[in-house]
Amino acid sequence: METKEQLTVHLQMIEEWEKDQKGLWFWEKLGRLPFKILDKLTPAFIQEKIAVLVSELGSYIQTGGRYLISEEAVLKRIRSVTWQPIETIQDVGNIPLEEMITLSEELQKSRVKLATVQGASTGFGGLFTLAIDIPVILGMALKTLQEIAMIHGYDPNDKQERIFIVKCLQFASADIVGKEAVLTELAAMHEDKKATASMISQLQGWQEVFFTYRDSFGWKKLFQMVPIAGMIFGAYANKTMINDIAEAGIMLYRKRRIYEKLHDINERPISTTE
Repeated sequence: METKEQLTVHLQMIEEWEKDQKGLWFWEKLGRLPFKILDKLTPAFIQEKIAVLVSELGSYIQTGGRYLISEEAVLKRIRSVTWQPIETIQDVGNIPLEEMITLSEELQKSRVKLATVQGASTGFGGLFTLAIDIPVILGMALKTLQEIAMIHGYDPNDKQERIFIVKCLQFASADIVGKEAVLTELAAMHEDKKATASMISQLQGWQEVFFTYRDSFGWKKLFQMVPIAGMIFGAYANKTMINDIAEAGIMLYRKRRIYEKLHDINERPISTTE
């Protein structure tokens, strides 16, 4: 297994990534504005679809809803790559970090490709297929984060774990202040596992998380409303969104697993030879 020095190197890389997240690209800042206009232009049936999704995200936190993925299917894929005798999600937490990294990167690449194709196909119809695109991309985001959780040995069947997943979703679409707030909350969780229980209240209502997520589409989705040309913008918007969400999930879960591995090393009794 990894040494303390190897884990510390990976932890430093994640901390550098966190520093890079504290800035927003100019277009991302600009992208916060169009949905205020889009709300006034969006037909009622799309507004109704958004309202349904708000309820579904709340249902996901409580029960997993229709977005909860198959545990056995993910474990089977992990076994096929690692060749480890894995029976439960908890067993996955014991595999080497390098194997977790490999599994995560493969998942990220495959989901980004899928999101690109999906965005192009729904972008073809402009405004009307946008009603299909929003729920599909939300479902893809949640399922991707669940797989990332399982790859690192954490069980999405646990309600508190689903709160962590929504925090990852929130982090990926938040502004600078929001990102810092999420990192502070997760840092507290590393020190005290009971802190996870308070995250549900810190969400300030899961509706806010969803609308932040929706607004992050910004100008990209605004252009996707144009028929035919929307294929290009839809493909790009979904590709970047899933890539950002997967990256956030990977880094935050990897950091969490590294902390636990370091804790195990520090708690391990030192063997001596006579």
